[in-house]
Amino acid sequence: MTNKKSYTFALILVTSLFFFWGFIHNLDPILIPHLRNAFSLSHFQASLVDSAVFIAYFVMAIPAGIIMKRYGYKAGILIGLIFFAIGCFLFVPAANTISYVFFLGALFVVACGLTILETAANPYVAILGDPASSAQRLNFAQSFNGLAAFVAPIFGGKFILSHEPKSQEELAQMAEQAKMAYIQSETASVKLPYVVLGILILLIAALFFFTKLPDIKDAEEDGKSGFFHALRHKNVRWAVVAQFFYVGAQVCILSFLVLYATEAAGISGKDGADYAGFAGLAFMLGRFIGTFFMRFISASKLLIIYSFVTIILSLFVIFGSGIQTLYALIGIAFFMSIMFPTIFAFGVQGIGADTKSASSLIVMSIVGGALLPPILGFISDKTGHFQYGYFVPLVCFIVVLLFAFQNRKVSIAETENLKSH
Repeated sequence: MTNKKSYTFALILVTSLFFFWGFIHNLDPILIPHLRNAFSLSHFQASLVDSAVFIAYFVMAIPAGIIMKRYGYKAGILIGLIFFAIGCFLFVPAANTISYVFFLGALFVVACGLTILETAANPYVAILGDPASSAQRLNFAQSFNGLAAFVAPIFGGKFILSHEPKSQEELAQMAEQAKMAYIQSETASVKLPYVVLGILILLIAALFFFTKLPDIKDAEEDGKSGFFHALRHKNVRWAVVAQFFYVGAQVCILSFLVLYATEAAGISGKDGADYAGFAGLAFMLGRFIGTFFMRFISASKLLIIYSFVTIILSLFVIFGSGIQTLYALIGIAFFMSIMFPTIFAFGVQGIGADTKSASSLIVMSIVGGALLPPILGFISDKTGHFQYGYFVPLVCFIVVLLFAFQNRKVSIAETENLKSH
């Protein structure tokens, strides 16, 4: 009974992290059009906001796994929170120097912290209880990531996109001194939200420091297997590939939503921020509803259904027109919501001592969020048609569908069947 209570409190505390990293990620859809306007960026250049964030997942995933193997989950969470807070505070000098590169650097530091947090928290939630319900547990925790996806764009729209930005034509007509003053005011508007978030993250770190978390040991943890040894498991290899494409799709859908709203659906940036909030709400509801459905239908079958629907909606986003295409994007947010935690749960099931290494490898594959959005931006710039860039998430959802078919006969609890050699 004590163990169960201890697990429950630990689960609540770790689940709160899913909200905070979801919140910072979902400020990006606001940050991208804001910085694009302030620095007069192309679609490709604006997409580097996501690249700065997600390249950190590739760079830091293995060090994060090493930290976890050597010092445990709690140490990983604390180190991740400290990096997270430092990155938030770096937004102040970035705004003061009016440097786009500095902003990208601050985002990279934040993302280094998020990488360590995700490498620790995802497998920790998955193994903190009955293995048979790990997918449900992880989807539930990730639902708070979805809650953040709803709250963050509305918050960001209020404090960062508080007024309609000047057009490129208006900027071109301004005197150089007035233009620099305008850019300074635009970049300064991001300081307060990120400083407040940084302080909050330090308080959360203090709470974790003084809280005793259950020290969960992975089976055969003392084995001396190499870091990439986890790739001998077929489910790990498939999860790495599927997660690479899924995260690329998620970033394309959510991070470019405000830009899509203004360029393809013809509405204002401020109204676009509200639609980004609705997409976040759809994402959150998709997670909660998906978690509920998993009580009656296998995770793999639900993943097949959701993947198929996202493919159909993606085709409409590419070839449709008007506000209805924006509704389709919000629909995609709903149906893609269960993909990350479900892929992750299949990837780390039944692999014993390789769990932490597998977690790092799957988190490393999040680099898809750095590499695929610039392709969307490049296609949009070259074709002059923003919607054509959405062929990128379409291909990604096809890969997720293939992953789901690969696991269609596997129950998440059947860990022996998930192993491969």
